[in-house]
Amino acid sequence: MHRFGSTSLLPFLSATKGWKTDTTPFFSRGISLITDDDSSFFLHYFTRVKARTLIQRLARIMSGPTGSMMVDEHHVQQIELLTGTPDSYGGVSVEIKNPMDSNLFGDLLRASISQWRQKGTRGVWIKLPIQHANLVEAAVKQGFWYHHAEPDYLMLAHWIPNTAHSLPANASHRIGICAFVVNTKGEVLVVQEKNGIFKGTGVWKLPTGVVNEGEDICTAAMREVDEETGVKTEFVEVLAFRQSHKSFFTKSDLMFVCMLRPLSSEIQKQDEEIEAAQWIPIEEYAAQPFVKKNPIFESVANICLAKKDMKYTGFSTLATTTSSGKTSTLYFNNQDLKQPLSSDNQA
Repeated sequence: MHRFGSTSLLPFLSATKGWKTDTTPFFSRGISLITDDDSSFFLHYFTRVKARTLIQRLARIMSGPTGSMMVDEHHVQQIELLTGTPDSYGGVSVEIKNPMDSNLFGDLLRASISQWRQKGTRGVWIKLPIQHANLVEAAVKQGFWYHHAEPDYLMLAHWIPNTAHSLPANASHRIGICAFVVNTKGEVLVVQEKNGIFKGTGVWKLPTGVVNEGEDICTAAMREVDEETGVKTEFVEVLAFRQSHKSFFTKSDLMFVCMLRPLSSEIQKQDEEIEAAQWIPIEEYAAQPFVKKNPIFESVANICLAKKDMKYTGFSTLATTTSSGKTSTLYFNNQDLKQPLSSDNQA
């Protein structure tokens, strides 16, 4: 907590627009600040009107993780600047949870940055829920920039030192899947799309889709096939992956080609996105003029043909955990591995 008479409040006062200090005697000017941290700092005087204005503005700060205080019209007991959670890299994270006047927020943020600078804090992250979008301009004026946005919040970032910042960039890639579903007859599941670049072309393509946040690649492949065709599958392995750049809002793109084994054969296509779906011989899919004319499509088709003929080995999955205990999936070639991956798992 920062008491009103404390020198720790000076960053807030000096950052508050319109405030000036002088040495006019107390009885002629009105309100004094007497520090409880440093007895040598004794006289700071303010006009009664400005002191009342400050009290009224501070009174609007709501108790909560973004700032708290106890105050009345005649005596300010204590206030707290923006409260943040330190991270492992010398930074701090602040989450705004309560409504706040944008001008007041700007003053608090300016004072908090001053305090963080004194403490040697480097990076500052502010998570701003969409209902508090009125605070964006005030943060930008203090040097914050957009880091990333989600449907319900905006993440702002700021670097305090006068050096090039070392904050991590926003996610650089979008992850997608391409599903190679082949049955015991050597037939592959293909679709024609109602939208996108393949609309109206008559091209039969493998089902594709985007991996959701927190979703494994193997799970995403099975989900997309089920959504587009109604066919249930089980994951076999990753056959290959492709990387491209400036694909989606300037982001790079990773597409994983996944082999799936069908557990059902009846097709119930998704009417909203899929024009048609069927099983066709894999050779027929690979022989399409469009596939032949596009190197990346032809390469994937040839990999699928090689896998059908048992002349290719992809990457299987191993469920494991990270050093911090988080669930993780390892993709690896288990055919050529001659020893266990760990003492707890057999390849």
